[in-house]
Amino acid sequence: MCMPELPEVKTVAKYLKQNLLDKKVTKIKIIYGKTIDSNSLDINLLIGQALKDIQTKGKYLILDFDKYFLISHLRMEGKYFIKDINDEVIKHEHIIIEFDKLSLRYHDTRKFGRMQLLLKENLSKVKGLNALAPEPFDQEMTKELLFNKLKNKRLPIKSILLDQTIIAGLGNIYVDEVLFASKISPLKLGKDITLKESAKIIGNSAEILKLAIEKGGTTIRSYTSSLGVEGGYQDFLKAHYRVNQKCFNCNEVINKIKVGGRGTYYCPNCQK
Repeated sequence: MCMPELPEVKTVAKYLKQNLLDKKVTKIKIIYGKTIDSNSLDINLLIGQALKDIQTKGKYLILDFDKYFLISHLRMEGKYFIKDINDEVIKHEHIIIEFDKLSLRYHDTRKFGRMQLLLKENLSKVKGLNALAPEPFDQEMTKELLFNKLKNKRLPIKSILLDQTIIAGLGNIYVDEVLFASKISPLKLGKDITLKESAKIIGNSAEILKLAIEKGGTTIRSYTSSLGVEGGYQDFLKAHYRVNQKCFNCNEVINKIKVGGRGTYYCPNCQK
């Protein structure tokens, strides 16, 4: 299955903002309580609070209310849907936040996603969020920064780039695409990545993620954004999910291997 990555998270934020901004929470239904992180404040404190903004950082959604932030990580298969409050509650809808006549429903088949409510002044205390590296678009994500993070790593670059403390926002799909565009083997060790290759990784990450955001993310199997909107970036994939199909650059056949337990697609000719 394909977990939501940075473009998908930004797409979710966009559609939630279009429908819920400035609306006040009127009721909350907690169906599966373990979705709420053990460090969270009582989520019912949101009742009466208005949704002011939705930000993203890496794969996190940050819902900005009057006094609080609600931090949400979708993990493998978390989704949000907006429905009428009178619509039937279906299986795997774990948290329902009502805004007058509309309800925001968190749906998660595998129950891996988590939410945490906190006072705004405590945002810096969220460990997972604040351990994130800069995103590829950020000025502080330079080739020197990435090169220095990689130079002592003896793991394959595919595995390293999935680590959100190295570079934020890349998941399995987009790492494959970035390495293909950079002509770097997914098996190449981090310590062997050059400064020039570090620059390619950052540049291609920013370019690929930007287009994926414009297309609403990638829909493969499990991802749909709010309101059931599907992404369109799957039509632009060059490597991921193209096993046994011809490489667009050299006509060699795209291979699929396992790297760090993750399905990995690459061209053995272009990415030697």
